[in-house]
Amino acid sequence: MEAKKILEYAKILNDCNLNELEITEGDTKIKLVSGQNKGQNAPCAQTTVSLNSSFGAEKPIDFNNMYELKSPMVGVFYTSPSPDSPPFVKIGDKVSKGSVLCIIEAMKILNEICADRDGEIVDICAQNEQIIEYGQTLFKIF
Repeated sequence: MEAKKILEYAKILNDCNLNELEITEGDTKIKLVSGQNKGQNAPCAQTTVSLNSSFGAEKPIDFNNMYELKSPMVGVFYTSPSPDSPPFVKIGDKVSKGSVLCIIEAMKILNEICADRDGEIVDICAQNEQIIEYGQTLFKIF
């Protein structure tokens, strides 16, 4: 888990006036505990958290309804068609069924991986040029 994400979760902990926050992503589990004794009247719901890159959006994300797009093969993950091109998608982008999200190179063949549903990218779980495994989560879509 990236330090940037942990700082975002710490901001949620503080903004929602929570005593503690537990997050699980794959095999990684973290628990953030506030140093202050906060009251029980937290302004945020238990299963929804307002999470996006700006933290200014009012649209809450229900983590229970999030879809994980998993890798259909072993290979090298690419976020763009070439090193000089912008990435296919970024966090916060709206995608449609059939939109190209990334490329996986397997056995010298470039395979486009497309969204299999409409939604919004809330997490990109692999890094550019990372070797990925079959079934590994690539994207989280809400």
